[in-house]
Amino acid sequence: MREIDPEQARAALDAAGRARRQVAEEVGLPRGYWWAMGCGWVFLGVIGQFAPGWVVAVATLAFGAGHATVASRWLDGRRRTGQVRVSAQVAGRRTPLVVIGMLLGLVALTVAAAVVLEADGAAHAPLWSAVLVAAIIGFGGPEMLRVGRRWVRA
Repeated sequence: MREIDPEQARAALDAAGRARRQVAEEVGLPRGYWWAMGCGWVFLGVIGQFAPGWVVAVATLAFGAGHATVASRWLDGRRRTGQVRVSAQVAGRRTPLVVIGMLLGLVALTVAAAVVLEADGAAHAPLWSAVLVAAIIGFGGPEMLRVGRRWVRA
């Protein structure tokens, strides 16, 4: 067996570490997931605009449960988009927290936009704020998740 000098071993370990980080960067949710979530957001906006309070509460809970079920299956890292399947350890255990933080931020943005639109006298302010946030989710969901994961080093 051939001897490996320490520099070659260090270079090999560095290359393996870089490859691992590169694969971990690829973990996320597919873009279709984000558009589906945006559609759900608009649906909740429509319900919030026209339905009674109890319907809004039930729909919001159902939306949250559905999101938690679907996202948790993908966020464990083993069902990554495309062809890569990695362990949860490589995917990062903080990724679900990033998604939850994103959702809380998006809810806050929806409420703030609705308040601003209502103060401006816009008709159907909750619905328009939901459409605005849904567009943000659909177009920027994967990028927001990637930046959030980088911020918390997930």
